[in-house]
Amino acid sequence: MSRLSLMLSAGLAIAAIHVFAQETPLAPPTAGAPPIPAPDPSALKWDSESKEFNAKPGETSAPFTFSVTNVSKYSVAINKLSTSCGCTAAQLPTTPYTLQPGSNVSISVSMDLSGKVGAVTKSVTVDSTAGFKSLLVKPNIPQPAAVVATTPAHAPANNAMGDRAKNIQNALADRQAVFKGECATCHVDKGVGKMGAELYVASCGICHDAEHRAAMVPDLKVPRSPRDISFWQKWIMEGKPGTLMPAFAQAHGGPLTQEQIDSLTVYLNETMPRQAVAATPVAPPAPASLQKN
Repeated sequence: MSRLSLMLSAGLAIAAIHVFAQETPLAPPTAGAPPIPAPDPSALKWDSESKEFNAKPGETSAPFTFSVTNVSKYSVAINKLSTSCGCTAAQLPTTPYTLQPGSNVSISVSMDLSGKVGAVTKSVTVDSTAGFKSLLVKPNIPQPAAVVATTPAHAPANNAMGDRAKNIQNALADRQAVFKGECATCHVDKGVGKMGAELYVASCGICHDAEHRAAMVPDLKVPRSPRDISFWQKWIMEGKPGTLMPAFAQAHGGPLTQEQIDSLTVYLNETMPRQAVAATPVAPPAPASLQKN
């Protein structure tokens, strides 16, 4: 049996499990708050999904605090926290942390501002029994006074957007550049050992779900053409030459094993829209002779 056949079988098996889970009644709880029966993002209520911090000159770190409340009747366990970059750290009182119904907890996030200037955005991924949640932290970092005083007014700004433009140019020259040097901290290390949804958050969402993603990076939730399991497999493995999309397969110089690629393929095929939505045609205006005054 071919790999695609196996992948299709896996997708059907997952769908069958979902149907069975929906049709099979849950056993009544025995004592205390039962664990949440299935991932339910609405079980957790956040005070905000993004936080900003206006740093003062000379500040070397930016603190953020997110508060989350369990509004469901089930206990929810926050299994772990992960960040999109090594400069950012997120912490709970203990990990894993269990939220009983009605209880809340604060998540502390800190970003190292060393070497950063301008508006910077990083993400924190919360892995819980209620599902995955992405939070954003956005510090605004002023230029050092010495740099401002010595920089000509006509000189280009040395800020985060300038660095981003440089990174895009490097990626256009070598689409595998995101897996090398400092870029590997975010685009390789975060995905090590991960599968499926967790791998998507670490290795795909970092670009495709980014708030300020480059114009040539597509929104995967908006299909441009029909997509099936072979579509996802090819794009993940080989990428697309001449664009920012790298090849993730190890055979093409990428960081992912075939097992990881298969898990990501099934996840995307099951969760992302498959058909492009045709644009509604706009009727041409009526001839001037037929228009009413």
